[in-house]
Amino acid sequence: MSKIPQKSAKALSSTMMKPGTPELAWQSLWGLSIGDAFGETFFGKETVIVERIAEKTLQDGEWLFTDDTVQGIGVFRTLSACGVIDQDFLAKELAHNYLLDDYRGYGGTAHSIMKNIAAGSPWQTVSQSVFDGMGSAGNGAAMRSGPIGAWFAGDPATVVAQARLAAEVTHAHPEAIAGAIAVALGACCCAEARANRTALTSSVFFDFIIHHLPESDIKYKIRKAATLPVSYDIRTVVSILGNGKLLTAADTVPFALWCAAHHLTHYENALWTAVSGLGDRDTIAAITGSIVVLYAGDDTIPAEWMTRAEKVDTSVFYKK
Repeated sequence: MSKIPQKSAKALSSTMMKPGTPELAWQSLWGLSIGDAFGETFFGKETVIVERIAEKTLQDGEWLFTDDTVQGIGVFRTLSACGVIDQDFLAKELAHNYLLDDYRGYGGTAHSIMKNIAAGSPWQTVSQSVFDGMGSAGNGAAMRSGPIGAWFAGDPATVVAQARLAAEVTHAHPEAIAGAIAVALGACCCAEARANRTALTSSVFFDFIIHHLPESDIKYKIRKAATLPVSYDIRTVVSILGNGKLLTAADTVPFALWCAAHHLTHYENALWTAVSGLGDRDTIAAITGSIVVLYAGDDTIPAEWMTRAEKVDTSVFYKK
């Protein structure tokens, strides 16, 4: 892609006349699910995991995805059914999918939120009541947000608004909402660049997100991420940005975006970098995968990964 002309972050959106498509959103979900399943295989004794990452040793057998993908499916189904994020529809979709299989790695707060929504409590009350009324600042809204950016690519203002709506259903905290918006903008940027055949650099990628992201602590942390070169030791990067170990959006999203920004043309390399930070490796890999797949293309995903990763049935979740 080196021969394709570059554009500034501000100019990128104005050049794409066609909106994002369901096919792009599906591609984001697919990249999310493979990243999620891949990342989930790197939990265990840390010395063993570090060695496997260093040697790029894959886990045998089928790789199962987690609640990251299940919730991403809920977002995709909502967009497919409604054309936009209908918050009531999304709340029911997330709760329904949770009840179908609640052993997908949901966190404690997520269990509580999903159970209460499934029991009939208004999502507005449930979302706002956790953590003494502050709402969840977790990374759960961010991990499912990539398909929104792909669906509405070409219209960053709508991406911001729709990502906010999707996040609010389960995450009322402003930083969790900002994290979800940032991920959606990352996906939007990649989808636009691919559609416009525009060469995308890490600096343009970060500038695009920062330009459209509402003021928040995460915005300033993403600005910091933009200054960290790919040559830095991953431990240094993690010490500055976090690695999702705290399970918050602020501790997860900046590092995931850093992984994506420096491997925009290569899905496999982006995902190995994502898990090398340790921490919440399935979620970071899911976020990274949902973004990078939109620009890098399917041919940068190893065939073995596609074979091993649990499949999401397109005939069930989307029919053109």
